[in-house]
Amino acid sequence: MAERQAGPGVAPSTRPQWATGPPGRTSLVRRLQEQAPNSTQVIGFLTFVVSGAILLLLTGLTLTGAVMALIFFGPIILLSSPIWVPAVFVMFVATVVVLSACGLGVAVLAGSSWLYRYFMGRHPMGSDRVDYARSRIADTATHVKDYAREYSGYLKSRVKDAAPGA
Repeated sequence: MAERQAGPGVAPSTRPQWATGPPGRTSLVRRLQEQAPNSTQVIGFLTFVVSGAILLLLTGLTLTGAVMALIFFGPIILLSSPIWVPAVFVMFVATVVVLSACGLGVAVLAGSSWLYRYFMGRHPMGSDRVDYARSRIADTATHVKDYAREYSGYLKSRVKDAAPGA
């Protein structure tokens, strides 16, 4: 095989044809080298793989331990269940009562704090709605009172018509 003659001042190509490719196109190897991950990405990927493996191992150990505990303690739990079921029920009810009492206490404390700020004139959040509702109720009560006065006058005149001597 004859070597290809390079022009003056150009060194002959020592790279094989598949690596250089046709002129004007980038080769597959060059594209792979340009898209290769840098060292930070490689370290991040390895950290991800190691962390995943450790978590998978811990999950397997936990599941194995739970199954072994059920195998060994299952008969004991089954034989002592007449004691455990009422005890768990009483503890559940007691927990519900305590949590409900605490929630009610927090609600009462928040409400009384809001009322204190409202009556002291500090205008807590939502006080404008309360003022609007109070004015609507007062207006409605005034209208009902006026209507009742008008209607009672109407009724008095009707009573005098029905019993003129009364």
